[in-house]
This record gives sequence, C-alpha cells and structure tokens, in this order.
Amino acid sequence: MKKEIKFLCNNEIKEISVKPGTPLLDVIRNDLRLTGTKEGCKEGDCGACTVMIGELNGDDIIYKTINSCLFPVAEIAGKHLVTIEGIQKEQLTKVQELFLEEGASQCGFCTPGFIVSITGHLLSGAEVETSTLTDSVAGNICRCTGHISIKRVIARFSDWAETKINEDENRINELIRLSLIPEYFAGVKEELIKMSSGVVGIRKQTKGATKVAGGTDIYVQQSEGVTDYVLEILNENIPKQKIEIADGSLKISGLTTMSEIENSKMISETFPAIKEYLKYFGSRQIRNRATAGGNIRNASPIGDFSNILLALGAKLEITSSTKTREIELENFFISYKTVDCAEDETINKIIIQLPGPDFKMNFEKVSKREYLDIASVNSALFAIMNNNKINKVRISAGGVAPIPLYLKQTSAELKNKEINPETIKKAASVAMEEISPISDARGSKEYKRLLLRQLIYLHFIKLFPNDIRAEELI
Repeated sequence: MKKEIKFLCNNEIKEISVKPGTPLLDVIRNDLRLTGTKEGCKEGDCGACTVMIGELNGDDIIYKTINSCLFPVAEIAGKHLVTIEGIQKEQLTKVQELFLEEGASQCGFCTPGFIVSITGHLLSGAEVETSTLTDSVAGNICRCTGHISIKRVIARFSDWAETKINEDENRINELIRLSLIPEYFAGVKEELIKMSSGVVGIRKQTKGATKVAGGTDIYVQQSEGVTDYVLEILNENIPKQKIEIADGSLKISGLTTMSEIENSKMISETFPAIKEYLKYFGSRQIRNRATAGGNIRNASPIGDFSNILLALGAKLEITSSTKTREIELENFFISYKTVDCAEDETINKIIIQLPGPDFKMNFEKVSKREYLDIASVNSALFAIMNNNKINKVRISAGGVAPIPLYLKQTSAELKNKEINPETIKKAASVAMEEISPISDARGSKEYKRLLLRQLIYLHFIKLFPNDIRAEELI
C-alpha cells in the first residue's frame, strides 16, 4: 500500500506517493530523478549513496549523514533531504575545488558521497580539523584514487577552514557566508516548522508489521522484500530523554543511535572508554542510524556492542502493548539469531548498574581491517578490585559461539583470585572449554581459540601492567 509523504528535498517541497518501505535511494534516483546520488553496494559499505538528513530538534536543525540505501522513505516525512544537487550551485564549493585541484576525482562515481559526507560534517557543528574530517569520510570508498589525494584534500581544507570558520558563529550562517552551502539553508528551519503540523507518521502496531529503527540490519539482510513490508517505524516514538541516570543505573533507550552513545557526555563520564570502542563500530553513516536495541536484537555472534554490554552485566527492559519485563542480557540470547523477544515486543531500555569509580574495563577486537570490519573474535572485560584481588569480574567473547557469549565459568574462576600469571593462564584454559567456535570465512576454529586466549591475556596485560607482563604468559 502506498502512502503520501511530504518533505523538503534540497530547496523544494516534495509530495510523493510511495510504498513506505522503499529505500530512500530508490526514490531519490527513480522518482526524484536526482542521479548524483549513486547506487553502489546497497549494503551501507561504499558510501556512494550518502545524503544528509536534517530534522528539527527544539530550536535547532540537526543534520546527519546517512546511507540512503538503508533508509525507509517513510521516515523522511517532515525532514530536509539534502543530495549532492542541493550542495551544488552556480560555482563550486571550496571542497569541490580542492577535489579537482588534487585529482581526487577520477571516474567520479564515489565523489558525490565524499562531498556530502564532508559537508555533512561541517553542518553537524563538529570540529573542523584533519582527524575529524577524515573520520567523516571513513564510510566512503574510492577505488580510483587510493584515497591519498582525498587525504590531501582534507588536509588542505582543514588548513583553509582554520582561518576562515568562526566557531562562535551560527554554523549554518557561517557556511553560507563561506559559500560552502547554498543560501536557501537559512530558510530551512522555517519550512520544516510549517511542514511539521501536517506530517502524519505511520507508527502502527499492526499484526505482522516489521519493526524498523535504524534499518542498518534489515535493509541488508532482507533487501529484496523490504519495499513491500508493512512497517512499524519505531523512530516516530523516540523518548525525549534517550540516556539518563536513575535508580543507581545508566539507562539507554533502545532507539539511541551509536553516534548518540559515542557523543553522550553522561556515558563518557560514567564509562569513558566506550567512546573510543565505538570508533570500531561501522562508519559515521552507520553509527548515525544503527540503534542500540536493533544491534542487540540482531543477535550477531560477533556483535561489538553486545559484547561490551555483556561484560557490564546489562539488563534489558522489554515492552509490548500489554506488559513490561526485565531480562539479563546474558539470558536474552538463546541460540543462533534466536532471542527471548516475542514478535510484538521491543527492547525499550538497556539498564547498566553504575559501578562506582574504581573499576577496570577493556574491549578488544581482531579483524582483517582495524576499522569498518566484522570481528573474527572480540572480547570485553569488566572488573572491580579489592587490593590485589578480583572482587567482581565479567568476561564476554564473540565469534566463539553461536551467540554473544558471557564466559560465566571463566569469570567464576577469576573471582577472589590474585592477579598473577598462573591465575590468568588457568582462566584462559577454562575459557577454552567454555567456547565452541567453528571454522568459517573469518578463520578456523583453532585460530579463534588462539585469538580468544590471547585477548584474555591482553586484557590483563593492559589493565594490570605492574602485575602481568607478556613474557610471563608465554
């Protein structure tokens, strides 16, 4: 069934009749005929289809870059869609000029995605420096230039922007002044306010409806049929407070995106290392969409975030139309891709008990690429010490079982033990009995066993450098 959807596309209000589950990319190219946005992998890996989405947030407009191939068109209602055509003007922007000067565009297929990603970073209000600009294009792949020329573009633009952009000014006004975005951006807020009163959502608890939040899993796994699905867009019921501390616990809404977790001051103050760990979680475009609840519900045996939460002893608050219940995350995963969550239930909150200041935490991941890759094996450790003894410890592992695995026996083996090489070796041997890896494209089962043993060693080498040295574990 088609639905009327109204939104602002670049500088024009659009009203289209379309199936709500249609990927936004298909609408951009086939219905709107804006073919600067390219179709590449259609799995969120290449970044060729990158666009910006702007939406009202109180008195501000928040812009984020997303992969349009993984975005249900229904969710664009009442928002501002910016494609490469919405950045292009009568003259090139500074970013586009530098791409030409540095030979950073050859066949040109990937170039629109890079331009949109960099411009989206500027609109986000983030710092404009080489490292952050480089991170903004981490989800964009170019097969012609080898990225070296693109890195030169970023370095030159960063130097240029340092003397040009006034961080104290309104960012949109500054970018208009510097001709980095067109003048029509100044009136977008007013247009979205006018439009908001007439936008009707499609959040319905229809029997058999497919629940979609970020869409970064379902649009990859079920891309052929998702256009015709009856959708329940969960993002139309986002709570005002996604992250809070209450009743001695950190509570994270299931609809919180990985970017929001990564940038949360509250989470950084409670678990400072998580911001760094999440840099390994997909690209900026993926982190802008992927939700905490969706990542857990997907139940990947090598899910990075699930691994971290298992070590932290997280609980889930699961809700349906009739009831709310809590379950330990370690009991949520039943078997491969099977979880304790009925069709009419959703993950409402993730609950983590606050540990106090004296805890130790570490996360390790081994993959073929350091970033933007799926782990062969990952592992997390959380510990609270009492002098030199382990008062509380939880170790998790991914890639070594059909589910994200809490190493219950290994953790029990370590409790109340002193930190020394023999203790760590014994715990690693217990872990070898607790896991059941299989050989697959990411490594043989023997390789995965060896990896987990080494990651357990690495946890203690990093966290207890005065007590454990690598040569003592050989």
